[in-house]
Amino acid sequence: MQPSFFDLDDRYKKLNERDALIGLDKLIDWEGFRETLQRCREKARKSAAGRKGFDVVVMFKALVLQDLYNLSDEELEFQIRDRYSFCRFLGLTPEDRVPDAKTIWLFREQLTEKGLIKALFEDFEWQLDEKGFKAKKGQIVDASLVSAPIQRNSREENTQIKRGEIPQRFEANPHVKRQKDVEARWTEKNGQKHDGYKDHLVIDNEYKLIRNFEVTSAEVHDSQVFFELLSENTSKEVWADSAYRSEENEWMLKAGGYRSQVHRKGYRNRPLNKRAQQSNRRKSRIRARVEPVFGSMENEMGGLFLRVIGLARAKTKIGLMNLVYNLKRCVSLCRRGLSAA
Repeated sequence: MQPSFFDLDDRYKKLNERDALIGLDKLIDWEGFRETLQRCREKARKSAAGRKGFDVVVMFKALVLQDLYNLSDEELEFQIRDRYSFCRFLGLTPEDRVPDAKTIWLFREQLTEKGLIKALFEDFEWQLDEKGFKAKKGQIVDASLVSAPIQRNSREENTQIKRGEIPQRFEANPHVKRQKDVEARWTEKNGQKHDGYKDHLVIDNEYKLIRNFEVTSAEVHDSQVFFELLSENTSKEVWADSAYRSEENEWMLKAGGYRSQVHRKGYRNRPLNKRAQQSNRRKSRIRARVEPVFGSMENEMGGLFLRVIGLARAKTKIGLMNLVYNLKRCVSLCRRGLSAA
């Protein structure tokens, strides 16, 4: 028996009740990204022959879906073909062409080559301001490791990579070289070794929105990426853990008119006194607000792990992850009616 119009209408209504993408589509001004995205297509076509490329906003929204659901390029292509909710979010009908895995990869490469991720992030910062989500009540700085694909290199090859050299085996075999990330670096945290990159970011204390970020290789110490993260805020207070504390940083915070809420650091022969420990505990109540940001990326978006190779691509992928977190957070804040007048 063929379903009637009313059966289909009821089916779509049921889908709408559970489709989180509807709110994301309606509450975000996607056209606000178009001017920046068009810079991917600045190179003039040599001929009018051939198929017209996919709309840049559609492709950008596809990358948003990819980060939201932690999909590979191939998985994203399949899910767009398979899921009604994905097609609706992208504005595609069942008769429309669907971007394939190679097209998705190529668009992300174009974003990387043009270095557009920071500009897209700033485009959305304007939208946040317009919605009343200006950075308030101080800022919190932190960083998280993002793992790169595991590299099966010899000890000698790793030593060469650390020196900035390309091992001979990589140079002799282009197929091997393409799969080797010579810009990721090793670091140790809590007794465990990690290979990859680092997502340095700052959030505002009021809305827990990411206000700025930098991406480096993993061995870069947190304190080396500090002042370039600080952004506009209604308050001059800055929270961070003890990794960011040094005489130089404290002096620069004071010189910049900031009020330091950076944790004090204890040493083996000079432990913190009771007063300093109490001060750190008070600061932790605010500083801990940054932890759910990384938790959301790791648990909900499957982030903090890369499928791409090289620092430039890592900057694009991690930057997209930060932007998608802000998109989700903005929708959540709007639904709760928390925007300021």
